[in-house]
Amino acid sequence: MRNRPLPKLSPEAAFVLSASGLSRRTVMRGALASGALLLTGGALSACGTKGGKQTEATCVSDDLSATEKTISFSNWPLYIDVDENDESKHPTLVEFISTTGIAVTYTEDINDNDEFFGKVQNQLAACQATGRDIIVLTDWMAARMIRLGWIQKVDKSKIPNVTKNVLSSLRGRSFDKNNDYAVPWQSGLAGIGYNGNVTAEVRTVDELLTRPDLKGRVTALTEMRDTMGLIMLANGHDPSNFTEAQFDEALAKLQQAVTSGQIRRFTGNDYAPDLAKGDIAACIAWSGDVIQLSAEDEKVQFVVPEAGATLFSDNMLVPNKAGHKANAERLMDYYYDPAVAAEVAAYVNYMCPVEGARAEMEKTDPDLASNVLIFPDEATLKNSHVFMALDESQERSYTEKFQKVIGA
Repeated sequence: MRNRPLPKLSPEAAFVLSASGLSRRTVMRGALASGALLLTGGALSACGTKGGKQTEATCVSDDLSATEKTISFSNWPLYIDVDENDESKHPTLVEFISTTGIAVTYTEDINDNDEFFGKVQNQLAACQATGRDIIVLTDWMAARMIRLGWIQKVDKSKIPNVTKNVLSSLRGRSFDKNNDYAVPWQSGLAGIGYNGNVTAEVRTVDELLTRPDLKGRVTALTEMRDTMGLIMLANGHDPSNFTEAQFDEALAKLQQAVTSGQIRRFTGNDYAPDLAKGDIAACIAWSGDVIQLSAEDEKVQFVVPEAGATLFSDNMLVPNKAGHKANAERLMDYYYDPAVAAEVAAYVNYMCPVEGARAEMEKTDPDLASNVLIFPDEATLKNSHVFMALDESQERSYTEKFQKVIGA
């Protein structure tokens, strides 16, 4: 059910899968060396570029859904269900196509938020089509694109399942207070992953960053909000409401771990195969990745640090000039049917954002239905923290500081 071999390219006309050779949330192996993550600097500068921002009046999109029954859907690798017998197929997409007659071009071309921003920023800044009707981006990047005026509002009358079933904890978020733009795809936690075959249990971020037996066998994430959020929690500070001094204190702790050689490198989730093999002993990790690895080897474990975890969501968005908005809304609504949502959650193992999906999961996989990392209980949510929303100036400043430490 989890951590399967990667999908093969499908010849089917109904949808096209861009196979990446990578697992969910992966930055391609060697991306730091190749400079892919250096796109961040350009991405941030674009936020303040004159003429880059758009409004509904300056960038009008035409919807061709009535005559063109198609959708182009960009997502992260291995972030949807896969057929057990034919891994080139995604059963929920096949059912959607069969039921609606809408063809879906499904492409796994989002490997990192900033990297993807670099792919599309010039087009969106100029009010040009990206060739995509749905993109899936993490909260903070969704917030940036909404702030820039690059995302279309959804028509709530066309997404009744979303309106009814989105979890209450995902309503009225700071970057989308009226739920006008972002429809959560999946949520998850950042915490600690460790391989019990090669190390003893790791319970705290301070252990991860200082324990002598882990030196040189640790990785941390290139996603600033997860790495820095966890360190701030370890320092007793709240990543949802912090000062610049508290950020700098956490950054100094991270710098010390880099200088001492405690941290081997910074990664997307290309840490996953190294963690599975024991090439690294422990890391800052995302919950869904480690759950998948744990299904193959129970000694690979995810830990919510004693000080708490960070919580993120990835969101379906309709970019400006997308030509099939109504079709896209129909697909969004389809994935908020609890039975469909449960089918996806059973494969990806991230937190499901759909009310009622747990009851559906109990019918087919009670063990997964009871996993608090997929269907979180109140205690898990209480110990999970969303990184503070940043304005443009803060985002630039904090990102530059973080990049300097990680060598990006």
